[in-house]
Amino acid sequence: MKLLDKYILKNFLSTFFFVVLILLAIITVIDMTDKMDKFAKAQLQSAQIAQYYLDFVPWIGSLVAPITIFIATVYICARMAGHTEIIAMLSSGMSFRRILVPFFIGAAIVAALMFILNGWVIPNSNKRRVAFEVQYLKNKYYFDKQNIHIQVATNTYLYMKSYNNTNQTGYQFSLEKFQDNKLIEKLTASRIEWDTAKLKWTLRDWRLKKVEKIFHTVGAKPAGDTTLVTTGNEMDTTLVIHPKEFESDYRKYDGMTMNELSEHIHTLRARGSTGIETYEVELYTRYTAPFTIFILVFMGVIVSSRKSRGGTGVQIALGFALSFVFILFFTLFRTYAENGSESLTPQISVWIPNIIFGAVALWMYKYVPR
Repeated sequence: MKLLDKYILKNFLSTFFFVVLILLAIITVIDMTDKMDKFAKAQLQSAQIAQYYLDFVPWIGSLVAPITIFIATVYICARMAGHTEIIAMLSSGMSFRRILVPFFIGAAIVAALMFILNGWVIPNSNKRRVAFEVQYLKNKYYFDKQNIHIQVATNTYLYMKSYNNTNQTGYQFSLEKFQDNKLIEKLTASRIEWDTAKLKWTLRDWRLKKVEKIFHTVGAKPAGDTTLVTTGNEMDTTLVIHPKEFESDYRKYDGMTMNELSEHIHTLRARGSTGIETYEVELYTRYTAPFTIFILVFMGVIVSSRKSRGGTGVQIALGFALSFVFILFFTLFRTYAENGSESLTPQISVWIPNIIFGAVALWMYKYVPR
């Protein structure tokens, strides 16, 4: 790496982290001011609030990183152009592609760092942050869905008429197993209750119905079916569902690592659940984030590499405008995918802002004077 590359890279990364810290300080103060009444109402101690913001700051930092790196690129490149440094580099025979190298190195460092943080580190702190918000900042959650159907395994289906998450009790429970499209076992209960000591479900007034085949001789074909019915007042059993599945799902995906997101999506698909698009969008967004950083850095260098008569302020304002447009596109397509659009899958929707802005950046690279 040449001395000039080190100079650009140092200024680029230092400006990026400085802007991130400034934004985090501003956002944290605004957020703390907004929530102070709720903290006081919940009678929280200073240590609890401090721990919450220790988890809050990394999450916000990951959200503002792509836009921040774009603004940092525009600022550094515009300042270099204003000091005629870029003109000097081009006049010395250095190509514009070569000037991009230190910026792309910086983008690679930030992209790799954010990919690791967003994929595995920040979700663990988000578990505490989300739990804190649900407990102290949000209204008490009541599970109000009726006629709950869940596919818990292949050819096995669970049903509850209703569930009360306050006392962890389900009503009008049934568990049905099928084989060759025929019902072979059905377990019903007037209600099921979660035993916090045994970590098992307790069935009340249960009834088990099994369909078994009758054989007259060993090795012979079945002569028919017989139904065995067993009843009881109380029985402990283990089910694949857990009370936490009926708790508030407020920003649940924030607290999942990429591995946990993949497993959760697989579970939801196996159960035929709705709302899977939200988790898919989150997972694919984390994969596309590194590419977003490269595209924004590329575009930032292009829009700010030309010396402007209006100074760097015009180029920085242009950078903010483009950032706003990018956020608008990203939010629009994310919301569209999360609502379960048939024509726009999550895999496609999260790539559309990158595709559009990547195409715009290539067009600017070809036609915008530098």
